[in-house]
Amino acid sequence: MPDPHQPRNPLHGLTLEAIVTTLSAYYGWAGLAERIPVRCFSHDPSVASSLKFLRKTPWAREKVEGLYLFMLRERRPRDELPPHD
Repeated sequence: MPDPHQPRNPLHGLTLEAIVTTLSAYYGWAGLAERIPVRCFSHDPSVASSLKFLRKTPWAREKVEGLYLFMLRERRPRDELPPHD
């Protein structure tokens, strides 16, 4: 049941770990490093090292959350297309 205090917030209820895991699966670590140039994505990347950095760095976390929202918008039109016959 959605929280009435967070209507239509796609980030509500998601952990930072879930966001990073989804983005790394969608873009790959190299793709993440291209879009958000931080060492935790480009040098020996892992979810654990990324979480450690992002929890200490608000500006980078905002960029990751923004990229996640962009990814959702980018995926939505494709997912809503009817299947080809």
